[in-house]
Amino acid sequence: MTSIAQGYYSIAVWITRFAYVNILWIAFTILGLGIFGLMPATVAMFAVVRKWNMGEQDIAIFPLFWKTYRQEFVKANGLGLLLAAVGYLLTIEFQILGTQTSLIYQMVQFSVVVILILFAMVVAYFFPIYVHFNLKFMDYIKWPFIIGVIHPILTVVLLVGVGLLLSITFYSLPALLFFFGGSVTAYILMWGVSKTFGKYEVNNK
Repeated sequence: MTSIAQGYYSIAVWITRFAYVNILWIAFTILGLGIFGLMPATVAMFAVVRKWNMGEQDIAIFPLFWKTYRQEFVKANGLGLLLAAVGYLLTIEFQILGTQTSLIYQMVQFSVVVILILFAMVVAYFFPIYVHFNLKFMDYIKWPFIIGVIHPILTVVLLVGVGLLLSITFYSLPALLFFFGGSVTAYILMWGVSKTFGKYEVNNK
């Protein structure tokens, strides 16, 4: 096989891998009735891309995905409900403040925007940290915040980069999101956040 053919073959393999994991993510989210399937399915997806980032590219995808989904179902949903509640309350507060015209309310609304950005940071760091470290329940919320704040440049690059990628794809070729939206996003976040893990592995692994 020539180098060009090998290159095309490698690209095709990776396209298939990403599409397969993304479809598994969607299917198992639906299997959990959406609200109870999203968190464990997302954790399972990150567990797979974590292996890829560690150089284990030929892993059996479905067994790892299914095992992680089952094992983390309860804990992932517990943390997911906590994150969902916080996100919901912040969104409602932002909308309520937006109906006010007083300067003081506008200032408070700005502070809520800052908190929402920090919340997005916690969510972005949450899944890579969840699948890589064995922590206590609330530490899965604490450490994404700490690591995200300590590495502001990485945080901005990841949030802006992923946001732009998803936005461009949505407005240009939205069908691609069905096959690659979740898995590619997970891979990018896992790759970026994992660059910080060396500083924290001794105490938290």
